[in-house]
Amino acid sequence: MTVNSLQNLLRAHPVTQIDTAGGRVQFRQAGNARLAPTHVLMHGIGSNSASWVWQLQAAAKLGAEQTKVNLLAWDAPGYSSAESGSDRGESAPLAPDAPTAQDYAQRLWQWLDAMQAASGQAARPVTLVGHSLGALMAASAACLAPARVARLLLLAPAQGYARASPEERRNKLQNRLDTLAALGPAGLAEKRGPAMLSPLADAALVAFAQSVMAQIIPAGYTQASRLLSEGDLLKDLAAVVCPVAVASGDADTVTPPAGCQAVARHVGAPYTPLTGAGHLCALERPLKVNRLMGLGSPIEPATATGAPHDR
Repeated sequence: MTVNSLQNLLRAHPVTQIDTAGGRVQFRQAGNARLAPTHVLMHGIGSNSASWVWQLQAAAKLGAEQTKVNLLAWDAPGYSSAESGSDRGESAPLAPDAPTAQDYAQRLWQWLDAMQAASGQAARPVTLVGHSLGALMAASAACLAPARVARLLLLAPAQGYARASPEERRNKLQNRLDTLAALGPAGLAEKRGPAMLSPLADAALVAFAQSVMAQIIPAGYTQASRLLSEGDLLKDLAAVVCPVAVASGDADTVTPPAGCQAVARHVGAPYTPLTGAGHLCALERPLKVNRLMGLGSPIEPATATGAPHDR
Protein backbone atom coordinates (compact mmCIF):
# COMPACT_ATOMS: atom_id res chain seq x y z
CA MET A 1 0.00 0.00 0.00
CA THR A 2 1.26 3.47 -0.93
CA VAL A 3 -0.07 7.01 -0.73
CA ASN A 4 -0.52 6.87 -4.51
CA SER A 5 -2.65 3.71 -4.26
CA LEU A 6 -4.91 5.44 -1.74
CA GLN A 7 -5.17 8.50 -3.95
CA ASN A 8 -6.01 6.27 -6.89
CA LEU A 9 -8.88 4.74 -4.90
CA LEU A 10 -10.17 8.23 -4.13
CA ARG A 11 -10.20 9.15 -7.82
CA ALA A 12 -12.97 6.59 -8.28
CA HIS A 13 -15.05 8.73 -5.91
CA PRO A 14 -14.34 12.30 -6.99
CA VAL A 15 -15.58 15.29 -5.08
CA THR A 16 -18.72 16.89 -6.42
CA GLN A 17 -20.83 19.82 -5.27
CA ILE A 18 -24.47 20.66 -4.87
CA ASP A 19 -26.17 23.94 -3.97
CA THR A 20 -28.43 23.84 -0.94
CA ALA A 21 -30.72 26.29 0.81
CA GLY A 22 -27.83 27.12 3.14
CA GLY A 23 -24.96 27.11 0.67
CA ARG A 24 -22.81 24.80 -1.41
CA VAL A 25 -21.83 21.37 -0.04
CA GLN A 26 -18.93 19.37 -1.45
CA PHE A 27 -19.01 15.60 -1.01
CA ARG A 28 -18.08 12.16 -2.29
CA GLN A 29 -20.55 9.44 -3.16
CA ALA A 30 -20.31 5.68 -3.61
CA GLY A 31 -22.77 2.89 -4.25
CA ASN A 32 -26.05 3.15 -6.12
CA ALA A 33 -26.69 6.85 -6.74
CA ARG A 34 -30.24 6.04 -7.90
CA LEU A 35 -31.18 5.17 -4.32
CA ALA A 36 -31.97 7.59 -1.56
CA PRO A 37 -28.91 7.94 0.71
CA THR A 38 -28.43 5.05 3.13
CA HIS A 39 -25.24 6.12 4.93
CA VAL A 40 -24.00 9.64 5.67
CA LEU A 41 -20.45 10.07 6.98
CA MET A 42 -19.17 13.13 8.87
CA HIS A 43 -15.43 13.59 9.38
CA GLY A 44 -13.44 15.09 12.25
CA ILE A 45 -11.84 18.48 12.76
CA GLY A 46 -8.53 17.80 11.01
CA SER A 47 -9.91 15.78 8.15
CA ASN A 48 -12.28 15.75 5.17
CA SER A 49 -14.24 13.29 3.04
CA ALA A 50 -11.05 11.59 1.86
CA SER A 51 -10.57 10.01 5.29
CA TRP A 52 -13.44 7.62 4.44
CA VAL A 53 -11.57 6.12 1.47
CA TRP A 54 -12.03 2.49 2.55
CA GLN A 55 -15.73 2.99 3.31
CA LEU A 56 -16.27 4.59 -0.09
CA GLN A 57 -14.54 1.62 -1.68
CA ALA A 58 -16.67 -0.87 0.24
CA ALA A 59 -19.89 0.96 -0.63
CA ALA A 60 -18.93 0.99 -4.31
CA LYS A 61 -18.47 -2.77 -4.23
CA LEU A 62 -21.81 -3.31 -2.51
CA GLY A 63 -23.54 -0.85 -4.82
CA ALA A 64 -22.31 -2.74 -7.83
CA GLU A 65 -23.25 -6.15 -6.43
CA GLN A 66 -26.43 -5.55 -4.45
CA THR A 67 -27.68 -2.05 -5.37
CA LYS A 68 -28.63 -1.48 -1.71
CA VAL A 69 -26.14 1.16 -0.64
CA ASN A 70 -25.80 4.85 -1.42
CA LEU A 71 -23.09 6.30 0.80
CA LEU A 72 -22.34 10.02 1.08
CA ALA A 73 -19.31 11.57 2.79
CA TRP A 74 -19.30 15.34 3.09
CA ASP A 75 -16.69 17.99 3.43
CA ALA A 76 -18.08 19.89 6.41
CA PRO A 77 -18.90 23.59 6.03
CA GLY A 78 -15.66 25.51 5.53
CA TYR A 79 -13.74 22.35 4.56
CA SER A 80 -12.34 21.13 1.27
CA SER A 81 -10.85 18.05 -0.33
CA ALA A 82 -9.43 17.81 -3.79
CA GLU A 83 -7.26 15.42 -5.74
CA SER A 84 -3.86 16.60 -6.83
CA GLY A 85 -4.13 18.80 -9.89
CA SER A 86 -7.85 19.52 -9.53
CA ASP A 87 -9.48 22.85 -8.83
CA ARG A 88 -9.75 23.54 -5.13
CA GLY A 89 -13.32 23.87 -3.98
CA GLU A 90 -14.93 23.88 -0.59
CA SER A 91 -18.20 23.52 1.24
CA ALA A 92 -19.58 26.96 1.98
CA PRO A 93 -18.77 28.04 5.54
CA LEU A 94 -21.50 28.72 8.06
CA ALA A 95 -22.56 32.30 8.77
CA PRO A 96 -21.85 32.51 12.53
CA ASP A 97 -18.25 33.03 13.63
CA ALA A 98 -18.89 30.52 16.41
CA PRO A 99 -21.38 28.01 14.98
CA THR A 100 -23.10 25.40 17.12
CA ALA A 101 -23.54 21.72 16.41
CA GLN A 102 -27.10 22.54 15.36
CA ASP A 103 -25.80 24.93 12.69
CA TYR A 104 -23.84 22.07 11.15
CA ALA A 105 -26.82 19.75 11.56
CA GLN A 106 -29.10 22.17 9.72
CA ARG A 107 -26.64 22.31 6.82
CA LEU A 108 -26.56 18.51 6.77
CA TRP A 109 -30.33 18.27 6.34
CA GLN A 110 -30.33 21.07 3.76
CA TRP A 111 -27.78 19.04 1.83
CA LEU A 112 -29.81 15.83 2.01
CA ASP A 113 -32.94 17.75 1.01
CA ALA A 114 -31.08 19.01 -2.06
CA MET A 115 -29.84 15.51 -2.87
CA GLN A 116 -33.38 14.15 -2.60
CA ALA A 117 -34.76 16.89 -4.85
CA ALA A 118 -32.07 16.23 -7.45
CA SER A 119 -32.65 12.47 -7.49
CA GLY A 120 -36.42 12.45 -7.20
CA GLN A 121 -36.16 9.59 -4.70
CA ALA A 122 -38.28 9.41 -1.58
CA ALA A 123 -36.28 10.03 1.57
CA ARG A 124 -35.52 7.15 3.89
CA PRO A 125 -33.98 7.08 7.38
CA VAL A 126 -30.19 7.03 7.14
CA THR A 127 -27.33 5.64 9.15
CA LEU A 128 -25.41 8.66 10.43
CA VAL A 129 -21.73 8.10 11.16
CA GLY A 130 -19.77 10.77 13.00
CA HIS A 131 -16.04 10.61 13.64
CA SER A 132 -14.52 12.69 16.44
CA LEU A 133 -15.91 16.24 16.04
CA GLY A 134 -18.30 14.80 13.46
CA ALA A 135 -19.95 12.92 16.33
CA LEU A 136 -21.14 16.25 17.77
CA MET A 137 -22.64 17.20 14.40
CA ALA A 138 -24.20 13.76 13.87
CA ALA A 139 -25.81 13.66 17.32
CA SER A 140 -27.27 17.12 16.83
CA ALA A 141 -28.60 16.07 13.42
CA ALA A 142 -30.29 13.06 15.03
CA CYS A 143 -31.93 15.39 17.56
CA LEU A 144 -33.02 17.87 14.91
CA ALA A 145 -34.73 15.32 12.67
CA PRO A 146 -35.22 12.08 14.63
CA ALA A 147 -37.53 10.50 12.06
CA ARG A 148 -34.80 10.79 9.43
CA VAL A 149 -32.16 8.79 11.32
CA ALA A 150 -32.28 5.01 11.53
CA ARG A 151 -29.05 4.58 13.48
CA LEU A 152 -26.20 6.65 14.90
CA LEU A 153 -22.63 5.33 14.91
CA LEU A 154 -20.05 7.37 16.79
CA LEU A 155 -16.40 6.64 16.05
CA ALA A 156 -13.83 8.03 18.51
CA PRO A 157 -16.39 10.64 19.58
CA ALA A 158 -15.27 14.06 20.82
CA GLN A 159 -17.49 15.19 23.69
CA GLY A 160 -16.78 18.91 23.40
CA TYR A 161 -15.67 21.14 26.27
CA ALA A 162 -18.98 22.67 27.34
CA ARG A 163 -18.64 21.00 30.75
CA ALA A 164 -15.11 22.32 31.33
CA SER A 165 -14.41 25.58 33.13
CA PRO A 166 -14.53 28.78 31.04
CA GLU A 167 -10.78 29.21 31.54
CA GLU A 168 -10.02 25.70 30.29
CA ARG A 169 -12.26 26.20 27.27
CA ARG A 170 -10.56 29.49 26.40
CA ASN A 171 -7.09 28.02 26.81
CA LYS A 172 -7.75 24.93 24.71
CA LEU A 173 -9.33 26.96 21.94
CA GLN A 174 -6.56 29.55 21.91
CA ASN A 175 -3.82 26.90 21.93
CA ARG A 176 -5.42 25.17 18.95
CA LEU A 177 -5.77 28.39 16.96
CA ASP A 178 -2.28 29.60 17.90
CA THR A 179 -0.80 26.33 16.66
CA LEU A 180 -2.59 26.66 13.34
CA ALA A 181 -1.49 30.28 12.97
CA ALA A 182 2.12 29.40 13.73
CA LEU A 183 2.40 26.29 11.57
CA GLY A 184 -0.23 26.68 8.84
CA PRO A 185 -2.18 23.67 7.55
CA ALA A 186 0.87 21.87 6.15
CA GLY A 187 2.91 22.38 9.30
CA LEU A 188 0.00 21.33 11.48
CA ALA A 189 -0.40 18.18 9.41
CA GLU A 190 3.30 17.35 9.70
CA LYS A 191 3.19 17.79 13.48
CA ARG A 192 -0.19 16.29 14.29
CA GLY A 193 -0.69 13.74 11.53
CA PRO A 194 1.25 10.86 13.10
CA ALA A 195 -0.73 11.21 16.35
CA MET A 196 -3.93 10.46 14.43
CA LEU A 197 -2.90 6.82 14.00
CA SER A 198 -1.39 4.13 16.19
CA PRO A 199 2.40 3.87 16.62
CA LEU A 200 2.36 0.74 14.45
CA ALA A 201 0.41 2.27 11.57
CA ASP A 202 1.68 1.74 8.05
CA ALA A 203 3.84 4.66 6.91
CA ALA A 204 1.61 5.14 3.86
CA LEU A 205 -1.44 5.60 6.10
CA VAL A 206 0.40 8.20 8.16
CA ALA A 207 1.47 10.07 5.03
CA PHE A 208 -2.07 9.89 3.68
CA ALA A 209 -3.52 11.24 6.94
CA GLN A 210 -1.03 14.11 6.78
CA SER A 211 -1.96 14.89 3.19
CA VAL A 212 -5.63 15.06 4.16
CA MET A 213 -5.00 17.28 7.18
CA ALA A 214 -2.88 19.63 5.08
CA GLN A 215 -6.02 20.52 3.08
CA ILE A 216 -7.82 22.17 5.99
CA ILE A 217 -8.93 25.76 5.41
CA PRO A 218 -8.04 27.96 8.41
CA ALA A 219 -11.40 29.75 8.52
CA GLY A 220 -13.37 26.49 8.49
CA TYR A 221 -11.02 24.92 11.03
CA THR A 222 -11.47 27.95 13.27
CA GLN A 223 -15.26 27.64 13.16
CA ALA A 224 -15.01 23.92 13.94
CA SER A 225 -12.63 24.65 16.82
CA ARG A 226 -15.19 27.01 18.33
CA LEU A 227 -17.84 24.30 18.04
CA LEU A 228 -15.52 21.89 19.87
CA SER A 229 -14.92 24.47 22.58
CA GLU A 230 -18.63 24.89 23.33
CA GLY A 231 -20.04 21.51 22.25
CA ASP A 232 -21.79 19.07 24.58
CA LEU A 233 -22.17 15.63 23.02
CA LEU A 234 -23.69 14.06 26.13
CA LYS A 235 -26.48 16.65 26.24
CA ASP A 236 -27.50 15.95 22.65
CA LEU A 237 -27.21 12.18 23.05
CA ALA A 238 -29.66 12.31 25.93
CA ALA A 239 -32.31 13.45 23.43
CA VAL A 240 -31.47 10.94 20.67
CA VAL A 241 -34.17 8.31 20.14
CA CYS A 242 -32.57 6.06 17.49
CA PRO A 243 -30.20 3.17 18.27
CA VAL A 244 -26.66 4.36 19.06
CA ALA A 245 -23.34 2.51 18.89
CA VAL A 246 -19.86 3.67 19.86
CA ALA A 247 -16.44 2.42 18.81
CA SER A 248 -12.87 3.64 19.14
CA GLY A 249 -9.30 2.48 18.84
CA ASP A 250 -7.54 1.16 21.91
CA ALA A 251 -4.44 3.11 20.82
CA ASP A 252 -6.30 6.41 20.45
CA THR A 253 -4.57 9.21 22.36
CA VAL A 254 -6.86 11.99 21.01
CA THR A 255 -10.15 10.63 22.35
CA PRO A 256 -8.89 7.88 24.67
CA PRO A 257 -10.94 4.70 25.17
CA ALA A 258 -12.09 5.62 28.69
CA GLY A 259 -13.88 8.72 27.42
CA CYS A 260 -15.47 6.86 24.52
CA GLN A 261 -16.65 4.11 26.84
CA ALA A 262 -18.19 6.79 29.08
CA VAL A 263 -20.13 8.12 26.09
CA ALA A 264 -21.51 4.64 25.44
CA ARG A 265 -22.46 4.14 29.08
CA HIS A 266 -24.20 7.53 29.14
CA VAL A 267 -26.80 6.34 26.64
CA GLY A 268 -26.64 2.60 27.32
CA ALA A 269 -25.09 1.99 23.90
CA PRO A 270 -22.81 -0.90 22.94
CA TYR A 271 -19.12 -0.09 22.78
CA THR A 272 -16.71 -1.82 20.41
CA PRO A 273 -12.94 -1.58 20.96
CA LEU A 274 -10.90 -1.51 17.77
CA THR A 275 -7.69 -3.29 18.63
CA GLY A 276 -4.51 -1.58 17.51
CA ALA A 277 -6.26 1.46 16.03
CA GLY A 278 -5.49 5.09 16.70
CA HIS A 279 -7.83 8.05 16.33
CA LEU A 280 -8.46 7.61 12.58
CA CYS A 281 -9.95 4.20 13.22
CA ALA A 282 -11.95 4.02 9.98
CA LEU A 283 -8.70 4.44 8.06
CA GLU A 284 -6.66 2.06 10.18
CA ARG A 285 -9.26 -0.66 10.87
CA PRO A 286 -11.61 -0.49 7.87
CA LEU A 287 -12.90 -4.06 7.93
CA LYS A 288 -14.25 -3.80 11.46
CA VAL A 289 -15.59 -0.29 10.94
CA ASN A 290 -17.31 -1.32 7.72
CA ARG A 291 -19.10 -4.09 9.58
CA LEU A 292 -20.18 -1.66 12.28
CA MET A 293 -21.58 0.63 9.59
CA GLY A 294 -23.66 -2.19 8.16
CA LEU A 295 -21.90 -2.15 4.81
CA GLY A 296 -22.21 -5.91 4.47
CA SER A 297 -19.29 -7.90 3.12
CA PRO A 298 -16.29 -5.64 3.65
CA ILE A 299 -13.38 -5.19 1.30
CA GLU A 300 -10.85 -7.96 1.64
CA PRO A 301 -7.41 -7.16 3.05
CA ALA A 302 -4.24 -7.37 0.98
CA THR A 303 -6.06 -7.44 -2.34
CA ALA A 304 -5.69 -5.09 -5.28
CA THR A 305 -7.23 -2.36 -3.15
CA GLY A 306 -4.29 -2.54 -0.79
CA ALA A 307 -6.54 -2.40 2.28
CA PRO A 308 -4.65 -2.98 5.53
CA HIS A 309 -5.17 -6.09 7.60
CA ASP A 310 -7.39 -5.65 10.66
CA ARG A 311 -5.68 -7.19 13.62
